[in-house]
Amino acid sequence: MTYLTNPLCDPYLVLIKVYGGGKFLKQAMAETPVEPLNKDRTVKICYGVLEKDVYLEHIIGANAKKQPKAAIKLILKIALYMREFMQKHDYMVVDFAVQLTKKLGKDGAAGFVNAFLRSYKIPPLPAKTDEALSIECSAPLWLVKKIRRSYKGETREILSTPSQGVCVRFVSGKEEYISKPHIKTPFDNAYIFENFTRDENFFTGAYTFQSVGSIAICAAISPCQRLLDACAAPGGKSVLLAEKCGEITSTELHPHRVELIKQYASRMGIKNITAAQADATAFNPDFENAFDAVLCDAPCSGTGVINENPDIKLFRKEGDVAELCKIQLEILSNCSRYVKSGGTLYYSTCSVLPEENDSTVYGFLQLHPEYALVKPVSQLPHRQTPFGLQFLPHISLGAGFYLAAFKKQ
Repeated sequence: MTYLTNPLCDPYLVLIKVYGGGKFLKQAMAETPVEPLNKDRTVKICYGVLEKDVYLEHIIGANAKKQPKAAIKLILKIALYMREFMQKHDYMVVDFAVQLTKKLGKDGAAGFVNAFLRSYKIPPLPAKTDEALSIECSAPLWLVKKIRRSYKGETREILSTPSQGVCVRFVSGKEEYISKPHIKTPFDNAYIFENFTRDENFFTGAYTFQSVGSIAICAAISPCQRLLDACAAPGGKSVLLAEKCGEITSTELHPHRVELIKQYASRMGIKNITAAQADATAFNPDFENAFDAVLCDAPCSGTGVINENPDIKLFRKEGDVAELCKIQLEILSNCSRYVKSGGTLYYSTCSVLPEENDSTVYGFLQLHPEYALVKPVSQLPHRQTPFGLQFLPHISLGAGFYLAAFKKQ
């Protein structure tokens, strides 16, 4: 049998930019030409390898006498994923892996790749609970320890609950699509599909892709006349909130992200959003006491959305969390100056870590007695925390988000 293409090639070309170039997977996918006919397979492999990275490292570390060089290790990870999780024929995967090794000019490693893939064994999990969970859930050990301290026996579910699919929010014409298998969310016109192929109706604004957690945050925000959406890119929350607020000001730190907001609003036909460049930690006197409501969707660890963004597990480090908490408190404190008397300040993250959520809120309240905590409500299943709402992947349709709200006295 003759194989026209090597199924490991396109995943390798994408993932080498992630592992070797530090790029996020979505960016690497967007800038890498891949064979259209097999794009779905390439996407599945790329996401799968990153999702199972710790587990694949465990197999390689237990079977290789010394760590392979980066390119060879990546070939092994792709091949292992295809064999262990896609049930591809063993001999085909081995042959393709060897071919790719040679194609990359690494003929000297071809024998090692061949021997490894023909003889490797799945090693047992270590006896220690955290280490075993780290490998089993394929999550960094530091993250396992943090989540287990907060959520105890739910750690495995939080880390291992897969994405429920693609959440689509319809503006019109949903009848054309909802005959396909789907999960109905608690929100009007929002459905989760296992697969959803974008078509021309996307570009005319008939629907958009928006996570159920993001929709839940917007649904919990009360209608008002003037709202500031700080840290707003790519603009999904601003666009949805524009349906129930008179004027939206959407700010972002970087100019290219401001353009994302403008493009999103334009595609959806929204006219009441003004996008501007601004640093959410730096005071803008023009904004002082100017808004009925302010949403601070703060930069965070992203630990609540690793099921949709597995590269977070690769790039996020434990030391990042403390720095992010500092920035979150700075953003909240600064943006609190923009709320009118009697107005509402909202704080949201896509994190499941309490230090980024309740702890940040507690710190803010200690510094700002002019604000009183109010409890938002949500139709999406969640946990009530001492200071807000915590959405968790295993109870909230895959979403790991947090929301707190404050009323300015």
